[in-house]
Amino acid sequence: MTRDELRALDREIVSCRACPRLVAWREEVARTKRRSYADEPYWGRPIPGFGDPAPWVLAVGLAPAAHGANRTGRVFTGDRSGDFLFAALHRAGLASQPQATGRDDGLRLDGCRVTAAVRCAPPGNRPTPEERSRCLPFLRRELDALGSVRVVLALGALAWDAGLRLLGTPRPAPRFGHGAEVRLDGRWLLGSYHPSQQNTFTGRLTPAMLDEVLARARSLAGRGSAPEAPPRGTPTDTRWG
Repeated sequence: MTRDELRALDREIVSCRACPRLVAWREEVARTKRRSYADEPYWGRPIPGFGDPAPWVLAVGLAPAAHGANRTGRVFTGDRSGDFLFAALHRAGLASQPQATGRDDGLRLDGCRVTAAVRCAPPGNRPTPEERSRCLPFLRRELDALGSVRVVLALGALAWDAGLRLLGTPRPAPRFGHGAEVRLDGRWLLGSYHPSQQNTFTGRLTPAMLDEVLARARSLAGRGSAPEAPPRGTPTDTRWG
């Protein structure tokens, strides 16, 4: 798929209004805002994927955070989960910088694309099964378009479930766990605990644990060891998400 085709898919995602509950919630959050962001414009729309248009790893989260991606307009950007994730991607040589603050922050991904199973911020971070199913075709089309992907990194159990639904579920279905892996339809599905504050603040997911999973992803994809992380702000390629 060309960049233009990916952008066309992104535009279709951004204009989606298929789930009335999610539309109402994301737009209400964008109107009322959090006090600390009262002077900032909120995105308040569905969130497309971000990163290299020819990635070997596709990292899949659950859904945008109400005051993170729903505010900034970019997946995993502007919240603590994204801070944790992009710092790890930077250490792994997949991100040009460890910070992700907004769509104009200069962040680039190399070999990696980040996306979500559900594109709208859900109330209580809990999309319904029907909302997850309604949104799944976007993820299917995104993955189909990215023929270079060798590893789907599922950040959390619901992303793992989405990965199984996309790649084919053997019986018995492989159980999610940190470091769980299974080869399906010519690709690897690899699990990691989600970098939520609940997991990272309690030590359930540590930086070292996420580094190990990313190193395993590189190994499964036949990409060797991670290159040394470039200095902050150093461009790694010319591909923009």
